[in-house]
Amino acid sequence: MSRIGKRPIPVPKNVTITIADGNVVTVKGPKGQLSQAFHPSMQLSLEDGQLIVSRPDDAKLHRSLHGLTRTLLANMVTGVTEGFQKVLEINGVGYRAQLQGKSLQLSLGFSHPVVIEPPDGISFGVGERNTIIVSGIDKQKVGDVAANIRKLRPPEPYLGKGIKYQGEVIRRKAGKVGKTGKGAKK
Repeated sequence: MSRIGKRPIPVPKNVTITIADGNVVTVKGPKGQLSQAFHPSMQLSLEDGQLIVSRPDDAKLHRSLHGLTRTLLANMVTGVTEGFQKVLEINGVGYRAQLQGKSLQLSLGFSHPVVIEPPDGISFGVGERNTIIVSGIDKQKVGDVAANIRKLRPPEPYLGKGIKYQGEVIRRKAGKVGKTGKGAKK
């Protein structure tokens, strides 16, 4: 049995879950509504305020889907109650971020500012010391938007300039070293 898959998902009182035909699950909460279709062989049941995921047998496909389905459902419940956010840090001289209405304007050393419009369900925030906050109820969409922002100017290994996730460790490289080898002039 999957250690992750067999754990029940506690459903808060302010969240309603409906399971439709074809394993389409809709989760409604205070922050919004999410729905997703799951593999038809996974058995989903709502018992005593808990969502339980079970599998029909121990086939390799069903074992791999068991934990995945449970984790995706738990993320949906967490998203409609608390939401998700990713924090990005901008490092570099002249690099900065600012909000223009709902859109995010970035100055990243290009000849033009980069303007990013938020997709549905995503909101941007700018904190102090050049931090960008991407938040929303869908964990996958929040991660995708944050990755696309990071991709505009990934951190480089020599000076560490660029956009990185908060807490991400950048492996630094040494710069050029003066001539000290065998053929160096003295």
